[in-house]
Order: sequence, then C-alpha cells, then structure tokens
Amino acid sequence: MSELDAYDYHLPRELIAQEPLARRVDARLLIVSRKQNSLTHWHVRDLPEILRRGDCLVLNDTRVVPARLIGFRDKTGGRWEGLFLETGPGGLWHLLCKTRGKLSEGEKVTLRNAAGGDDIRLQLVARLPDGGWACRAESSEETFSLLERVGRVPLPPYIRKGEMRPEDRQNYQTVYAATPGAVAAPTAGLHFTAKLLEQLQSVGVTLCHLTLHVGAGTFRPIKSEVLAEHPMHYEWGRITEETVRQIEACRNGGGRVVAVGTTVVRLLETAAAGGSLRAFAGPTNLFIRPPYQFRAIDALLTNFHLPRTTLLILVQTFGGDELIRRAYQEAIREEYRFYSYGDAMLIV
Repeated sequence: MSELDAYDYHLPRELIAQEPLARRVDARLLIVSRKQNSLTHWHVRDLPEILRRGDCLVLNDTRVVPARLIGFRDKTGGRWEGLFLETGPGGLWHLLCKTRGKLSEGEKVTLRNAAGGDDIRLQLVARLPDGGWACRAESSEETFSLLERVGRVPLPPYIRKGEMRPEDRQNYQTVYAATPGAVAAPTAGLHFTAKLLEQLQSVGVTLCHLTLHVGAGTFRPIKSEVLAEHPMHYEWGRITEETVRQIEACRNGGGRVVAVGTTVVRLLETAAAGGSLRAFAGPTNLFIRPPYQFRAIDALLTNFHLPRTTLLILVQTFGGDELIRRAYQEAIREEYRFYSYGDAMLIV
C-alpha cells in the first residue's frame, strides 16, 4: 500500500464545476470544526457571522497572467502550445512547450493573439533541465503587457479542457489581485467580493496580504510511493514587515490567523520555520505533510482539491485524516461543486 492511498477518493465527474456561480459569495461553505469534530453547512456570504472580531484574514494578492500561448512552428506549420512560467536571465521567457515532433534550438514560433491573428515570434534559445525552454520574444514590449494581448487564461484541464472564454479573464482572478506572476489562481480567494471584504472589516476582521506566485507545479501529480521522495516545486513569495506586524497583533489580541488558501499556508509556514514569523522574500518549496507542526495559522479557508495531490495532503495534515475524509464524503453526498470554480470549506 502506498502512502498516497490515504489521500484518494472518487469524485463523480458532474461535480467538477465548469463555471463559477453568478455571485461569488453564494458558494457553499462547509465548516469543519476540529475541536468539535463536526461538519456544518453555510455559505461564503456568512463569513461575517462566522469569523470573530480580532481575527486576521490573510489573502494572496498574486495576479494570474494570461500564460497559455498558442501558435505554430514556422519550420513545419504545426500547432504549438506553450505555458509561460517566468522571465529568466537576460529577459528570456521560461516556457513549457507542447507540439508534435521534436523542437530544436534556434527554431521560431509565431504566436496567435486572442483575436486569432498572427502576432509576435518566439525563438527557442535553449532546452532547460526541467524539460522546458528558454525563449526570446522578438518584441521590445514589456512582458506582462505582451501576455495580456497574446495569452489566454491558463485554466486547469478539468475546466472545459483548459479552453477559456472571455469572461474567464475576470472570473479566474481574485478581486484583490495586484502583483502579476501566477499561472494558476489562488482559488480560495475567488469567492470574495469587494463588498464581502468590507463587511468583514466592519465586524472587526483584519485583512492583510502576501504574495505567492502559484506555479505550474501545483498541477503536478505525485508519482513516488513515498511522500518524502516527491520533488516539490519552487514558487516565489513575499511577506512584508507590515503583514508580519498585523498578524502578530492579531495573535497578541487573541484572534485567529485565517489563511485563505493553501498558498498562504505554505508561505506563512515557510516564513515561520525558525519559530516565529519573519518578513520573507524568495523561493519556497515547502511540502507540508505528516508529521508537521503548524506555527503560523489557526484556520484555513480552502477549496476542494484533486485526490493524490500535495494540496490535499496539506489540508489533511492540518484538519486531520479522518475528519477531512469525512468532510469530503459529506461534500460529495451533498453535491458540493468541486475544484477551482467550486465551493469551499473552512477548517477551524
């Protein structure tokens, strides 16, 4: 038996949400109480009743870039797809590429923009150790500005096989997104509206922000039978001194630190690895799995996650194996909507 078998479950395909709800705050919210070993059903709009004065809600303000690229190989005319990951040394783009046949260094690709017209060209400069490519865009335009024109929203494959619609540009973005760099949304944050955030502040909940750019590795399946052997992906994050002060003030006042999403958990726990929370800027590849002592968070708001993934392992480590398995069974029985555009749970 693999260690991974403890993080498996069967989900009926029809429960995978293909669209967000018309009103983000109408998503269902399963409250998972570790202290009472109980499950109760609410909605995201009820958070001002659920959270308490003095609590601190920690939000990831990363902004999803239109990172999915479509084009054709100049040499063969064959279809080509790419996923922008980051800008590397010398302004080169780090891309994952998919096409028929074998790509070669020096080859050029013409990108098709969102309107379907031919746009800029990319030159494949070098193959990288992770299997991706270093590419040079034949344009002097700023990278993120360029991606807004030629890129598509990088939806996960379980949503319409990754094919975006125009409304996904807004739907697959948190209302507080500020710092571009993610290739996947911090999906727990998709449930919030500006009005809900104002309501939470009005009842005494503090809002603070950090940045963790969600990478392509978040979709990567675990292949090793032993969890400790899984090579965790790196993601870049930053926590400011101001955010640290806000969280410390919350704790000192008896409030709870409520992480909105697993990305927030990973960065806070990285920054608190020395025993106390510190300002942080840099890469993290923290893989939270049993046994693990949480130092930085008291509660977690999170969407439902794919089986056999690092995200579900993190959630079960925080909430407890038996309770979280029961929560998932309950959510399936009650026909909650799953994954990126789906419903959520709050573990307290």
